[in-house]
Amino acid sequence: MKKLDGKIAIVTGASKGIGAAIAQHFAAEGAAVVVNYASSKEAADRVVEEITNAGGKAIAIQADVSKKADVEQLFAKTQQTFGKLDILVNNAAIYQYQPLEEITEQHFYEHFNLNVLGLLFATQQAVKHFGKEGGNIVNISSIASTATPANLSVYNGTKAAVDAITKSIAKELGSRNIRVNAINPGMVETEGLQAIGAIGGDFQKQIEAQTPLGRIGQPQDIALAAAFFASSDSAWITGETLIISGGL
Repeated sequence: MKKLDGKIAIVTGASKGIGAAIAQHFAAEGAAVVVNYASSKEAADRVVEEITNAGGKAIAIQADVSKKADVEQLFAKTQQTFGKLDILVNNAAIYQYQPLEEITEQHFYEHFNLNVLGLLFATQQAVKHFGKEGGNIVNISSIASTATPANLSVYNGTKAAVDAITKSIAKELGSRNIRVNAINPGMVETEGLQAIGAIGGDFQKQIEAQTPLGRIGQPQDIALAAAFFASSDSAWITGETLIISGGL
């Protein structure tokens, strides 16, 4: 029997990177997966195609999770299609370098509206749609919340907020058998980091030199941990933050 047989999962920001890997791994473990995307329909459709070609179940649903109305529609469509919900992975996020002198209102609100408020909106809806048996919420945070690299103060702040929210909501929802945990990845090879030139250059070499396991992460490294938190393997774990960084 697979870890997630019969489960229904929503993964936000799942058209690429860590979100796509989580969606694909959940499907391989038996879950039917909603691949949420904001704008990359073609990429989301590719993820769905890969899942279905491998014998899994998945659909793509567009929603900007920083907008409450979009989030409500995301969960309503999930309910209409699958009839229930068991797992939410809050993965959608924005990540931009910005030195202190260049921080603007737009930069601040783009980050907090998606990375924090969007997570809260999605969590609100998940709680409404989980059945009497409860559910699982997995928040994708970042090692940046504690490593606090320079020129990322706003992003770092959003992920510190995610860590605190995870612990708080876990206490709030535990009596309803809803577990809430966070994963804090280190540097992971994704399309986003490739786009800003962080992959394959001196920065990657510097990180790898500081990492005991000698490499940066791959999306699948995070997907495996997400499946652990989403399954009964972690039945007595809630409010925890798991750092996955190769020992960095």
